[in-house]
Amino acid sequence: MNEQEMLKEKLAALRSEHRDLDDVIARLHERAPFDQLQMQRLKKRKLALKDQIALLESRLLPDIIA
Repeated sequence: MNEQEMLKEKLAALRSEHRDLDDVIARLHERAPFDQLQMQRLKKRKLALKDQIALLESRLLPDIIA
């Protein structure tokens, strides 16, 4: 397995986790009252995943000289 394939697999896993967190956050938000600290942690994790996804996507795309 080459590096590109490994990056694509990691990217797919991160995207899946990001979507799952979206669902968890939505369900938690529907429940009243919800744990604000838990919500903050989930949102922080979601943002970290978004950053990792962006980093991997930039590594997968070739540099284009404008």
